[in-house]
Amino acid sequence: MTEPTTRTVEAPGALLTYDVREPAEPGDHRPLFVLGSPMGASGFEQLLEHLGDRTVITYDPRVGDRSSMEDGSPLSYEVHGDDLHRVVEATGLAPVDVFASSGGAVAVLPWLLAHPDGVGTVVAHEPPLTVLLEDRDVLDRVTAEIVATYQRAGQGPAMARFIQLVMHQGPLPADFLDQPAPDPAQFGFPAEDDGRRDDALLGRNMTMPPYVPDGEALRAAGVRIVPAVGATSGAAMPRRGGEALAALLGVEALEFPGDHGGFVANEWSPANDPAAFAAKLREVLD
Repeated sequence: MTEPTTRTVEAPGALLTYDVREPAEPGDHRPLFVLGSPMGASGFEQLLEHLGDRTVITYDPRVGDRSSMEDGSPLSYEVHGDDLHRVVEATGLAPVDVFASSGGAVAVLPWLLAHPDGVGTVVAHEPPLTVLLEDRDVLDRVTAEIVATYQRAGQGPAMARFIQLVMHQGPLPADFLDQPAPDPAQFGFPAEDDGRRDDALLGRNMTMPPYVPDGEALRAAGVRIVPAVGATSGAAMPRRGGEALAALLGVEALEFPGDHGGFVANEWSPANDPAAFAAKLREVLD
């Protein structure tokens, strides 16, 4: 794969930075947009090493990294979805296939509804669609508490609460918030407040209203949607979100190697295999 070409495109209230990587040898694969939210392009580097047979687009969401958002600009999954459309339009490469992770797998849904002609196959990997889950009321309260903790005490305590949430297996019990808040140090976070409140996850994405997917509209859009889940994700909330999307669409969720971030091997998930993940993704797309 060639070195990426990096450009920007303006969107209402934001300036978006995106990259286009071309294959060393042209092929007949549809271009692939690899995205997450709030994670930006840098989080997919290990995966991209194994996708050199096709043109790949990546970008940084407006909430952070190389992109920027004006203070006070409205933020929602629909806004993120419109940003995705603007990036693809700027590349001139539509229609594109999509691999979307986590919050990106939610943001892609309003995009494909608004612009179905620009999208081929969408692999939606573990979207946190809390509104589809049986414990959605508890999840709403936990999300509100995480955001409040961030505003009150800063990143470390709030991230500890967030990890406590995403590590939990199965539906949350009604008394989930009654358990003691975890020590940030056990997850490698400082307990001290640095005074910043611009964290892309805690200060921005988690403040958005939940997205309510329209199953009938998604089924009628004419876009192939593949809900995907991690083989080692257990019964954590993101995997349950992927399974709930599959049920809404009347299809089976497809297992990918690894956990919620199966495309990255790191100290948290050393058993993840980006090469195997990429092979599964190519199998689904081709």
